[in-house]
Amino acid sequence: NFTITAKYVIVSVTGQVIVGFGMALLLNRPIPGKGVLTTILMLPMMMSAAVVGLFWQLLYNPSWGIVNYLVGLEGMEWLSNPDVSLYAIAITDIWMWSPFVMLLCLAGLSAIPSSLYEAAAIDRASGWFVFTRITLPLVAPLLLIAIIFRTMEAFKTFDIAFIMASLEETEVVSIRLYKLAFQEWQTGRSCALAYIVLLAVIAITTIYIKY
Repeated sequence: NFTITAKYVIVSVTGQVIVGFGMALLLNRPIPGKGVLTTILMLPMMMSAAVVGLFWQLLYNPSWGIVNYLVGLEGMEWLSNPDVSLYAIAITDIWMWSPFVMLLCLAGLSAIPSSLYEAAAIDRASGWFVFTRITLPLVAPLLLIAIIFRTMEAFKTFDIAFIMASLEETEVVSIRLYKLAFQEWQTGRSCALAYIVLLAVIAITTIYIKY
């Protein structure tokens, strides 16, 4: 279960950081209707996780789901295929929480003084140099906060994974904890597992804050 959870956390958080930071970079420029566009992009994180899970169940449906149509696969069983089900759930989590990362990154990007970019332009610095030496270092503190929050939340994910699939390959540690406590009534083992999850989240957060 911890191996499955670790895989889910890595895929989900990495995807959220890449997509969220990318959207922030695109929005950090004069765009007509920027406020409306930002609000629309933030809608997924405002929805209930249960609603999101049911909504993506329909999208992944092999008979009438739009996902198979978009990727050109016919009859692909996304949520019942043990090889891809965990990644399908992670994609849903990325869709839902990338706007959270985007919001924090956008706040950091808007706080960077424009004089730094002007000086880099005068020195004819390349785009990659500007990104790695100015943009990324100055946004890193807020990006780190986003990573901390999303790692903690992804590690204890329950609702989306529980609603979307019931395979052994998608049984993250929170689902296992639920089954131990409320289906098998093993209160001792479930309490011990809950404490292990708590310690793991604290350890991950401590490592992030330190480095």
